[in-house]
Amino acid sequence: MVWYEEEGKIMEFFSKGKIYHFMKYSRFFVFTTLVLAILSLVLVAVKGFSYGIDFAGGTVVQVKYETPAPIDKIRQSMATDKLFAGAQITEFGSPEEVVIRFATASDSVGQDVGDHIRELLKNTGKFEIRKVDIVGPKIGSELRERGIISAILAMIGILIYVTIRFEWKFAIASIITLAHDISITLGAIILFDIEISLDVLAAILTLIGYSLNDTIIIFDRIREELVETKNMNFYEIIDICVSKTLSRTTITSLLVFFVVLTLYLFGGEIIHGFSFTMLLGVIIGTYSSIFISAPFLTLIGFSVEKYKARVALREKNRIEREKMRSMYEKGTV
Repeated sequence: MVWYEEEGKIMEFFSKGKIYHFMKYSRFFVFTTLVLAILSLVLVAVKGFSYGIDFAGGTVVQVKYETPAPIDKIRQSMATDKLFAGAQITEFGSPEEVVIRFATASDSVGQDVGDHIRELLKNTGKFEIRKVDIVGPKIGSELRERGIISAILAMIGILIYVTIRFEWKFAIASIITLAHDISITLGAIILFDIEISLDVLAAILTLIGYSLNDTIIIFDRIREELVETKNMNFYEIIDICVSKTLSRTTITSLLVFFVVLTLYLFGGEIIHGFSFTMLLGVIIGTYSSIFISAPFLTLIGFSVEKYKARVALREKNRIEREKMRSMYEKGTV
């Protein structure tokens, strides 16, 4: 294992030139991950998601105190009114500012929500109501539908692009890998009782692009190896390509992981949903890119012989077109 090299060379975590035999254990990896994906889907079907105010509707109130906000006293004051049962009070940006989230719509309060909050918190110190945002149930439902549509459109766009750039079996394997990553991430979100909000949705959409990036790099290396090598053993080709990209994948993933971990530890409770989802996704996406994506190619019947034949035919057609163009330019046609 190499931690760094001399000037002009790239840092590596794994021995250069060594081939790791991932495909030897591919059945175990695929079986394990499919079990996790199925369990995640069962959680989605049985327990369902806990939607935040962004999707379920409710009210968000931003309050700023002259001194550090007494969060415990705020919670006690809010608990005295049953309309605000289950309200979430979190620090926002600085110790003096807090955000209060609750599912009650403003029309249920019977008066201006800002005045109501001001009355409840009058004994907690000097403060000002900086902002009141209200999301109705209908708007929340529309946001939820648009979020689902965004994820579906992203999948369709990826399928079309990878089909054009590579071929349809690479595209199918990419989509299966993404579905695997998203399903396990969603299962973990339910398991750890993370609310689905716009931040979490943004994290999921980000993970779609991140996971696809690592997968495409491995697939591109496989495609190059298929053209360059005379080896017809697809398992050996996959082992070679994954091993060659292993250091790059690991370093990239670790950099992203530590950045997101810093956000999770020091970014405050307000972005815990986003950072926690990203942490899960980076781990799951890296695992799937290395151990799962290429084996899916073998499961859907990718053939080295047929691929080489198609590449040879395309090259032959290209040479014929170049020849015809050259003859036309010389006036011999």
